[in-house]
Amino acid sequence: MIFPLQNKLPPGDCPNFHEVKMGLSPSELVETVLAAQCGDREAFGRLAERFERVVYATVLRRLGNHAEAQELCQEVFIRALRKLDQLHDPRCFGGWLRQIADRMAINRAVRRTPRVVVITGNCGVHGIERRTPLTAMLDRERAVQVRSGLKKLRALDRQTLEAFYFEGRSLREMSRKFDTPVGTIKRRLHVARKRLAKELAVV
Repeated sequence: MIFPLQNKLPPGDCPNFHEVKMGLSPSELVETVLAAQCGDREAFGRLAERFERVVYATVLRRLGNHAEAQELCQEVFIRALRKLDQLHDPRCFGGWLRQIADRMAINRAVRRTPRVVVITGNCGVHGIERRTPLTAMLDRERAVQVRSGLKKLRALDRQTLEAFYFEGRSLREMSRKFDTPVGTIKRRLHVARKRLAKELAVV
């Protein structure tokens, strides 16, 4: 059973109030979210359809790769479905969903391996992804954001991430460098990634 909310928020009190422009009135949004929280998969499908472009735009801004953004969109909605019971105010579904999308995109960008480019004998270049002025600009922007986020971390977190991602060290090599068990290095990486993602979320 769906219970309508008695109190209505004025525009601006909730980060997703512009959903009315996306084909869902505030009351329709609440009813659809509540139905989805009660296990109605069709209701969640309607939410996914309405917010697909918003999620895609959010992750594309972070990743700069259309194919990767499309793939991550699916993962974002799967994560949102699993965590939907944690959303306490259905009116804030849009902002809540965008936060999930942004964090997942940041995490993927941080873990992303460098592009592999092979130069042939006749100087032809074959890469996994075609380089354009736009992708180059996005790469520079991401690099600046990551460097800025790293500077805000504690020294141990920063050194851990730099050793793994920038120096290309394996877990065993990091274990020897820091004189620390591999299991501890794994935990440090996990914690450092989360802290970096938090810093990048406000960039």
